[in-house]
Amino acid sequence: MSASLSRPPRVGVWLIGARGSVATTVVAGCAAVTGGLHPPTGLVTESPAFADSDLPALSCLVFGGHDTSDCPLPKRAEQLAAGGVLPAGLPAAVGAELAAADREIRPGGPVPGDTRDEEQLIAAFTADLRDFVRRCGLARAVVVNVASTEPAANGPALPPSSLYAAAALRAGCPYVNFTPSTGLHHPALASLAESSGLPHAGRDGKTGQTLLRSVLGPMFAQRALAVRAWSGTNLLGGGDGAALADPAAAEAKNAGKERVLADTLGVTPEGRVHIDDVPVLGDWKTAWDHVAFDGFLGTRMILQTIWQGCDSALAAPLVLDLARLAARAHEAGLSGPLCELAFFFKDPVGEAPSALAEQHAQLRRFARRLKDAPGEEAG
Repeated sequence: MSASLSRPPRVGVWLIGARGSVATTVVAGCAAVTGGLHPPTGLVTESPAFADSDLPALSCLVFGGHDTSDCPLPKRAEQLAAGGVLPAGLPAAVGAELAAADREIRPGGPVPGDTRDEEQLIAAFTADLRDFVRRCGLARAVVVNVASTEPAANGPALPPSSLYAAAALRAGCPYVNFTPSTGLHHPALASLAESSGLPHAGRDGKTGQTLLRSVLGPMFAQRALAVRAWSGTNLLGGGDGAALADPAAAEAKNAGKERVLADTLGVTPEGRVHIDDVPVLGDWKTAWDHVAFDGFLGTRMILQTIWQGCDSALAAPLVLDLARLAARAHEAGLSGPLCELAFFFKDPVGEAPSALAEQHAQLRRFARRLKDAPGEEAG
């Protein structure tokens, strides 16, 4: 086939929580950027550092996923536009792409009254993934968990996030956990993760408060300023606010925030992060931090920060970045934890620095590594 007629291979992005706010923004946003309706603001992989890394083009991505909700993606997009999350008119402009992705969403689980055991659920999810890859003629598919946060796992039972993670590996798909949920971190999946030969990354996307902490923590350490206490509050609504109203889920969420401070400061300062569910905020969140620190001669000082943002708009470009990077890593034959993607996470897998500048340098080295890695010819 001549080069003019060749087409680049298509890559699947299978979203767990495929009808949620983040997933809907991912699908709508990818269509908007591909169609030239909006610039790729927030997409790290569209920066010059990745120009020669042979990442799959945004136009080559095909979306599907699992969800327990039956709200169609076009309707969900309209709801997000009404709340100011998506630009007015965008749901109509990318309606065909939203409808196409919605047709590839399969029922998730377990749901109330579900009688299937763990093995049956994993087998069903695996079959859905394999069918998606086969029917759509995909070179590969990446599974990305963007579902609501679940409580930390206790005991041998696999939580839903781990059922989906196991299915991803069985289906031969790289796995990315964008949530603080257990996913591949369950001890029962350790041997499967190691033997699968598949790349995986996570966990808990770094979109707001922790992103700022990963910059400010090193600043205090590098300037030899003694942080006495670091406290924070998160106000958020929507599905995340409701999910994190559960103390066990909030504890899972906060673990990554605390790790960043301990790693960058060298000590764990006093103070904790409180998460409050404020339903009226919808998809918007406010994060407030209060830092008490000592300067020269013990002079006591305070830094306060306020971060106000739209969680879906912050998360969606990172999900696209991670899907493209994981797909390229799989194509290049890489396996195991992708430590180089720590830049995107609060609690990254493997050994990785916690300071954002160091993580970004590591990510740029990874981009160069992908540039020299083998790839596939279009055909």
